Amino acid sequence: MNTITIDETSFVEAQEPNKTLIFPSETKQQARFELGVSMWVHKWEVLSTAVEHSWGGPESGDKRDWITKLVTDLFKENKIVDVLLIEETLLYAMLDEFDVDIQDDSALPIAMNILKCWEYVNNGGVEDIQNMYLEWKHKKDSGIKEHSHEVLVQKDPLNPNSSSDESEEESDEEMEIEEEHVHNEPIVDDDGFEMVQPKGRNRH
Repeated sequence: MNTITIDETSFVEAQEPNKTLIFPSETKQQARFELGVSMWVHKWEVLSTAVEHSWGGPESGDKRDWITKLVTDLFKENKIVDVLLIEETLLYAMLDEFDVDIQDDSALPIAMNILKCWEYVNNGGVEDIQNMYLEWKHKKDSGIKEHSHEVLVQKDPLNPNSSSDESEEESDEEMEIEEEHVHNEPIVDDDGFEMVQPKGRNRH
């Protein structure tokens, strides 16, 4: 998962007899993939800015976790997922949860990397995701902001009152992600790794 070339026609497809792109429950791959998705979502600069400035209100951090869950659910529910579907999901979520209409193509490379993340995990990859996690944890523990420069976005014109700022091979116990329960704080596993947990939200 190094520097990638963006191909808007890229997609992944489940192989028979699988009906979706979820990884088998007896493997650790699903946990690795969901952690990888979370790490790429955290790398989306405009979303990090929205969270840092609470554009989505006091639950902005939870909303980012929900966006991670939205993306991982695409793979749990579909046989084919393409890069444009991921991009559209990210853009819709930003508009729905943060009242931000993204005017650039910043979601596209995030979507492409998420697609490549699935392929990477499907091929048995581990190290790149582990390194991303350790880098994120180091910044979090050190109090380093995820993005320190300004990101310019267009606030939703239908909501003009919304605020605006310009401004290892891991062990078997690592990266376990609960699918049925949510927690306000990340889970710490037996080896001391703090897990990022996608947070479910009931949508009507």
